[in-house]
This record gives sequence, C-alpha cells and structure tokens, in this order.
Amino acid sequence: MSRPLHPAPDETHHPALQSWVASANDPATDFPIQNLPFGRYKSARDADWQIGVAIGDQVLNLHATGLIEHNNIQALMRLLPSERRRLRLALSQGLRVGSPQQTVFQAALLAQAEVRMGLPCEIGDYTDFYTSIHHATTVGKQFRPDSPLLPNYQWVPIGYHGRASSILPSGDSFARPRGQTKAPDPAAPVLSACRRLDYELELGVLVARENRLGEPIDMAQAEDHVWGVSLFNDWSARDIQAWEYQPLGPFLSKNFASTLAPWVVTLEALAPFREPFSRPPGHPAPLPYLDAAANQTQGAFNIELEVWLQTAAMRQAGHAGDCLSRSNYRDAYWTLAQLVAHHTVNGCNLRAGDLLGTGTLSGPLPNQGGSLLELSQGGKQTLPLSNGETRTFLEDGDTVVLRGYCQAEGFRRIGLGECRGTVAPART
Repeated sequence: MSRPLHPAPDETHHPALQSWVASANDPATDFPIQNLPFGRYKSARDADWQIGVAIGDQVLNLHATGLIEHNNIQALMRLLPSERRRLRLALSQGLRVGSPQQTVFQAALLAQAEVRMGLPCEIGDYTDFYTSIHHATTVGKQFRPDSPLLPNYQWVPIGYHGRASSILPSGDSFARPRGQTKAPDPAAPVLSACRRLDYELELGVLVARENRLGEPIDMAQAEDHVWGVSLFNDWSARDIQAWEYQPLGPFLSKNFASTLAPWVVTLEALAPFREPFSRPPGHPAPLPYLDAAANQTQGAFNIELEVWLQTAAMRQAGHAGDCLSRSNYRDAYWTLAQLVAHHTVNGCNLRAGDLLGTGTLSGPLPNQGGSLLELSQGGKQTLPLSNGETRTFLEDGDTVVLRGYCQAEGFRRIGLGECRGTVAPART
C-alpha cells in the first residue's frame, strides 16, 4: 500500500497545545506552537547566519537546541519528508508547557526585535509563474478585450526565469528602476526613471530536495521536493515592461528587485488548511502529467492574503497604512504540485533553495486585485487613501506590506508574518 500523498494533521496541530513561551499563546500571534516556521537571522554576537524557528515574538536557535548537528539551512531543506515531520514533532514537544527540555530551549531563545532577519536561505535560481486566472484575465482585458486569455493558459503553467541576485530580504528599500520607455507618439524611446511602478502579491515556493538533470518529478512526489511557502513581492516597472516584453518577455522591468519574507511556513504546518482543487466548469482537464487524484482532493491551500500600503506621509503621521486588497491562494489556477511537475517535465533540475514565485494572486472580484495595474485599471482609475492621498502607481517613499494567514474550524490560526519593502528615489 502506498503512503498518503498529503499526510493528515497530527498532534503538532492540536488547537489546545500551549507553549511555555507566553507570547506564542496570544490569539493574535502569527507564530503559535502549531506553526514553527524556519528562517535565518543574525544577532549582535553572530558572524554567520543562524537557523531560527519563530515562536511567538521569539526566535529559537535551532542548532543550540541540539536537534541538528550543523548550521546549514540548505542541508536542513534536503531532509526527507518523514525526517522533517520528526524534527517538527521534536520542536513541538520541546516548546510545549511542561517540556523537560524547557531549560535547554529557553537558553536558545532571542527576541525577534533584537535580531536581523535575512533571506530564509541562499536562493539559487528563481522562476516566476502566472497561476492566477483572475489576474491573467483582468490584465489581458487591458490589451485584448475580446480575448483576454491566450490559448495556452488553460494548458500550460506559464512562467519565466527571473533574477535571483536581486531578491531582497523583507525590510530593505530599493531604488526606483530606470529603463527604456516609449510613449505612443514619439518615434524613439527614452531612458528614464519608471513612472508606473507596481507591486505584485505572490507566494514564494522554496524548493527542498533536488532532482537529477534529465529526471522529471511526477505529481505523486512533487511536494516531497518543496520545503514550504513565504510571502513574496515581485516589484514591476509597468511602463518599462510594456516596451520590452515582446517577443521574449520581462527583463529590466522585473530584475531590479523582488522582496521575500523571512519566514518559511512548511507544508507540514499547512496540513490543516488544504482544500479540494478544481477547475471552473467548462475548462479542460489538465494533461495527465499535471493531474492526480490527491491534487484534486487536497491540492489547494486556504491562505488568506492582504496588501497594505503606507505612504511616507502616513509613516510620518504614525498611520499604519491602508489595506488595498485581500485575496486567497486557493483561487489559483495551478497548484504548487503542478508547478514542480511542469518545471521538471523537460528534465530541468531543481536545487535546494530554488524559488518558484506563484505570480500575482488575485481574487475574482475587482477589489481583490493583487497589483495596482488591476486596482487602477492600468492607471485609469485613481485609488483614494484614508489620509486624503491618492495613488495609481507607487510613489517614492511608499512602503508595501504583504501579510498572510491560515484559519480553519477546529485548528489554531497561523500566519506567514509580513513581507515589507520601501521605494527609494531613482539613482542617476
């Protein structure tokens, strides 16, 4: 008898579990004991990045607990799913009320406010997909009103290879990009700072285990090769993109900056939040290599997503910002397993630390767009903000914050933390 493709929730997900770390028991925390996401940090005494586990408002030094013999997060990511589950159970038991390991674990705790978070791992390669049919349809209508979806959309998980070197940790600012743009009337383009700067609400999927060159990963093993998910903002220069994207796709409009949140919520933590996956009525079934019974019954994830905007004026006034949109990952047209299977069907080899972006995750309603390109209808509609300011695209000093969380009846709410980035003026 084969093992189940998606292990069921276990004792580590029990909603009554309490931690001796008091802040982990706060109903508002993103990081209760039922979550236990991984990331990398440095404190004042650290020369090298340390592997951390978020618990309440604290970070646990994983190596200092004695549960692992190294400080190499890429090696940790390569663990077999069964080994990952054993590590999760050991962490859960050590952090529970009454644990005999409390003294050891307590000595390995630091306040998150006192450490600097980095990228959760070394990013090798980066591929960005286009998994939201709602985003694809809304954007497609701006260019092809009568036929917004291209013929391949229902058959191929569309993606392009991005630039890993410009992926930034949450909290960093980046300079407004410069590039070629062309207005309709002039005969020649110009080099200028981007005027239509945008964000893209995405999830980053972190690859855990590699496959050999030439060996595809099938749907039954696809999630064995995934560590977990993190919030991801793929900043986009829409005016540069409009001029350059034919015939090969995005280039300078995308490679100047992308921001990845510090915490990776593992697939093991997400087990209670799986949902059935289905396509809209009348849409064709995917080709057999992209289909599996388990993907249909539990391939989707119920992850609520939010985009917040804090302008420079808001920040100066102590205003936390406005929520611009909300959407959910379960509305994606392609699942996480399908992305892995398609990426490798030609023999492409993935490696531990590779990042797969989901593409902009928009909902079916107009106010659920995951980008300003959608919310402003390509710049035609001005968005009013609560302090009297307006936006069509991002201005210098704007901070965009992505947030995400999971909740389901009978389980503890868990969160993905936040992904934060700020626009700085263009450099000349």
